[in-house]
Amino acid sequence: MTIIFFLIAILLVVADQVLKAFVRGNIDFGSIHTFIPGVLSITNIDNTGGAWSILSGNMIFFYLVTIIAVIILLTLIFKAKKNALFYRSGLILLLAGTIGNAIDRFTNQAVTDMFHVDFMYFAIFNLADVYITFGVIIIIIHLLFFEKGDS
Repeated sequence: MTIIFFLIAILLVVADQVLKAFVRGNIDFGSIHTFIPGVLSITNIDNTGGAWSILSGNMIFFYLVTIIAVIILLTLIFKAKKNALFYRSGLILLLAGTIGNAIDRFTNQAVTDMFHVDFMYFAIFNLADVYITFGVIIIIIHLLFFEKGDS
């Protein structure tokens, strides 16, 4: 079963990288294109920081955090009980998102972001960020509602 989780993670990372490559190749940097009117636009920006561009330009910090996060996530995935599918799914989403953004950081020295929420002020984000967000939500749900011994 662990191999299936890692295959899913690989597919998620590939989807993230394909979308980012498409955006970089087809959308002018900084331009905004309506995708769903009043809801979502697509843009092409670089982010050298974290969420909301926090710690912009501190690439060494992000390289170190990424390496540590991947090591911790792999350890948690391998230590998780085989029947803790919900928990392991959250960890795999976190791993895929972390690796997706890490590829950008290591190859472009910035993360390509493209989704712009139109109906409220929110950070521009990418598919890897969605994986990370849902991974965190799944893990919080697991910690709140499932037995502590499941993970």
